[in-house]
Amino acid sequence: MRFEDELIGLLPRLRRFARSLAFAPADADDLCQATIERALKSRDQWQPGTRLDSWMYRIMRNAWIDTARASKRRGETFVAAEAGESIGDAGDRAIEARVELGNVGRAMAMLPPDQREAVALVLVEGLAYKEAAMVLEIPMGTLTSRLVRGREALMRTLGEAA
Repeated sequence: MRFEDELIGLLPRLRRFARSLAFAPADADDLCQATIERALKSRDQWQPGTRLDSWMYRIMRNAWIDTARASKRRGETFVAAEAGESIGDAGDRAIEARVELGNVGRAMAMLPPDQREAVALVLVEGLAYKEAAMVLEIPMGTLTSRLVRGREALMRTLGEAA
């Protein structure tokens, strides 16, 4: 399979991971685009036969860190995603689903970044612990600890919201 075809196949997963990092849809889309640009520019660094998804997650995480640092320096602020989530939607089930998704998103937002990354990679993206630890460049025990603390915090927060 060609590099580009594999990359296109990863887009839904990349967008999900970007959304778990950036929260605001526009910021997540920008992060996804920056990640794909970086991957295409440095595609010769990817080794065929290795996991493209792990390589892409690492690129995305590094792009997010760069973006966060730049934003912090500029002092930018963004409108919260909740500000426009229900505009133009009259379907009850769709609204309920959005509310629930918003609850999960807010609970994820409350997690420290290290726990949020671990939860997003393992629970949302389905990476094995070993792969997620490699993406985050941390020991597997550290990943497990972050994941346990993140899971517990999510259960507490979502349990209170229910």
